[in-house]
Amino acid sequence: MRLIIAVIAGGLFGLGLHLSGMTDTNRVQGFLDIFSAWDPTLAFVMGGAIVPMAVAWRLTAGRKPLVGSMFPSRPSTEITRRLVIGSVLFGIGWGLVGLCPGPAMASLGYGGIPGVVFLVAMMVGMAAAPRVSQILDRRTASA
Repeated sequence: MRLIIAVIAGGLFGLGLHLSGMTDTNRVQGFLDIFSAWDPTLAFVMGGAIVPMAVAWRLTAGRKPLVGSMFPSRPSTEITRRLVIGSVLFGIGWGLVGLCPGPAMASLGYGGIPGVVFLVAMMVGMAAAPRVSQILDRRTASA
């Protein structure tokens, strides 16, 4: 049952990304280019995701999910060095390529070689992140 729900949710998420234009790299880069041909449509997509999620956080308090042991806890609101560095790297990659992990996965079927190259590079970065984080933590501790 859990796998079926995951496949349905993933399919709906991918369809939503495609229909909203989040898999169109030109639209994403147009949204990020605030000094030129700014395309504000993705702001509505983000708002359409943030508002329901805020409601969901409220509704799930004290409840148990149908599938799984518990809902994830709320993320920390603390702004850390790790959060800032990760956000900057994510933003640079998003701005250069016009894709982030969700839309990259959703566009694999029609994104061609550039989509596959991006996905492989993203996976390499994700695999390297724990090691790089350890190195940075050691350097900070010794400074």
